[in-house]
Amino acid sequence: MSSTKLEPQTKSAKVITLLSRTKGATLAEICKATNWKQHSVRAFLTGLRKKGFVLAREQRGDDGTVYRITRSPSDKSGKGAA
Repeated sequence: MSSTKLEPQTKSAKVITLLSRTKGATLAEICKATNWKQHSVRAFLTGLRKKGFVLAREQRGDDGTVYRITRSPSDKSGKGAA
């Protein structure tokens, strides 16, 4: 066990880690990390939204569209605030 950084074990965890980065992730980056096709990545993103994740979609220069998690279901901010 010479590794000092633990990698996420599941593909879902890998995608959430990529999407949680400040710079987010492109479809191509997620496809490469998971070995999924683009349609599978899009379906996964839809599933995250249905689970309560809030995703931002932004343009990043020549890289194209970038997706980023801006709020996860465990974030309770905004509830009951006046």
